[in-house]
Amino acid sequence: MKKSELFFSFLLVPLDFLMIILAGITAYHIRFAEVAAEIRPIIFSLPFSEYIQILFLIALAWLIIFAIAGLYSIRGAGGMLKEFNKVVLACSTGFVLIVVLIFIFRELFSSRFIVLAGWFLAIFYVSFARVLIRFIQKSLFRYGVGVHKVVLVGNSKTTDILTHNFASRKNSGYDIIKRYRNFDMEAEYDLKEFIKDREIDEIIQSDPNLSKAETLRLFDFADEYHVVFKYAADLLGTKVLQTEASEIAGIPIVEVRKTTLEGWGRIIKRIFDIIFSLTFIIIFSPIIIITSFLIKLDSTGPIFYKNERVSKEGTFNLFKFRSMMLHFCIGGDYSNQEEAEKFERDLIKEKSIKQGPVYKIADDPRLTRIGKLIRRWSVDELPQFFNVLIGNMSLVGPRPHQPREVAKYERHHKKVLTIKPGITGLAQISGRSDLSFEDEVKLDAYYIENWSILFDIAILLRTPLAVLKGRKVE
Repeated sequence: MKKSELFFSFLLVPLDFLMIILAGITAYHIRFAEVAAEIRPIIFSLPFSEYIQILFLIALAWLIIFAIAGLYSIRGAGGMLKEFNKVVLACSTGFVLIVVLIFIFRELFSSRFIVLAGWFLAIFYVSFARVLIRFIQKSLFRYGVGVHKVVLVGNSKTTDILTHNFASRKNSGYDIIKRYRNFDMEAEYDLKEFIKDREIDEIIQSDPNLSKAETLRLFDFADEYHVVFKYAADLLGTKVLQTEASEIAGIPIVEVRKTTLEGWGRIIKRIFDIIFSLTFIIIFSPIIIITSFLIKLDSTGPIFYKNERVSKEGTFNLFKFRSMMLHFCIGGDYSNQEEAEKFERDLIKEKSIKQGPVYKIADDPRLTRIGKLIRRWSVDELPQFFNVLIGNMSLVGPRPHQPREVAKYERHHKKVLTIKPGITGLAQISGRSDLSFEDEVKLDAYYIENWSILFDIAILLRTPLAVLKGRKVE
C-alpha cells in the first residue's frame, strides 16, 4: 500500500468523528431553531453541555461500528457506491444503538427529531467527506502523487483492456511503466536492469496463457524484490498464502499478499512502536546512563557505535553501545580501518561458528571487559530503541544484517527484508544467535506471513526470558 493511501485511510478516522459530531450539533440547532420551535413547541430540557458529552460518546461508538463495517480498509480510490452502502449500513446500525439507549436512558434523549435528523445528516456529512477525500486522491493522481507504477505481463485481450483503461483514465491511480508479452529469462534480466533506476509498485499478470514456469518465475521475482504481485483470477494455482480480490475495468484481479502487515496493520504497529519505545527508553534510562559511564571508564572512545545495516527501505545506521576496543571499530572515524577490516575477515575465517551469509565469532578478542558483559546480557542493544522511535526499526521483526551479509543472501533469504527489522523477533526468542541462519529465515518468514499485534505482544513478553538465559559472547 502506498504511503498516500495509508495517510488518507488514517485521515478518515478523525474526519468521520468530526462529521458525526457535526451531524449531531446540526440536528440539535435545527430542533432548537425558532422556526422549528414554532412548528413544534419544545417541551423538554436538554442543555447543550450535557448533549455534547453524550454526542462524543456516541461518536466514538459509531467509529467502532464503522471499523467493523470495513469503512477503514480503503485500498486505492475506487468503488464509491459500495462505500456509500457501507456508510448507510454503519450509520443505520449506529441509529439502532441510539434507539436502544433511548429505552435505557430516556431522559437523555427527549427529542426523536434530533435522533432522526442526526442519523440522516450523519449519512450525508460522512458520505460528503469521503467523496471529498476520493476527489482529492484522484486529483493528486493526475500529478503522479500516490500513483501505482505497474509492470504488466501478458499478451491477451485482458491485457489490452487494462492497458487502455490505465492510459485513458489519468485518475485511475495506475501507470504502466513497462509491459512484457511473456516472462522468460530474457524478460526477467531486462526487468532486473530496469528496476535499478526505476521504482515499481506492482506486477500484474493478466495472461492465462503464460506457462507455469513463467508464472512461478514472475511470482518469485516479485517476492525477491518486494513488489506487490497481482494476477487475473484463476491464473495462479500454487504458492498463494493470502489473497485479496478487487475489480479493475470489470476484470477480477487478485493480489497475492506476502504479509498481513499492510494497511491498518502498519499504522497500528507504528503507533505501538512509538508508544513502547518511548516507554522502554524511560524504563531503561538508569541502565543506559550507568552503561554509558562504565564504557567511558573502561576504554577510550565513544560510548555509542553506529553500524550500517540493511532494511527494505535501504541502509540505515543501527545504534549500539560500543563493546569493542576503539582501534577495532569498523565504520567510524577512526584510524587503521583497513587493518581493522582485515583483522575481522581473518577472525571470521578462523572463529566463525555460523554457516551461511551471517557470521558469529566465538570468544571475540576485540571486546572490552565491559563489552563482554553488555553483550552477554544484550545491554549493548538498548540504544536501538532510538532506532525504533526514529522509524527505521520496529520492536519486533527480523534482525537486520550488514550489507556484506545481505549481498550473500540467496533468493529465498530476501523474504526477511519484506518488513522493518526488529530489536527482537521470533528467531531471537526461539534460540537467539545460536540458531542456524536457515532456521532464522524460516522463523522470520513464519512471523512475516502470520503477523498480528497479539503475536508482537507475545514475542515481547517472551523476550526477557530469552535475555535471562543469556547468549554466547560473539
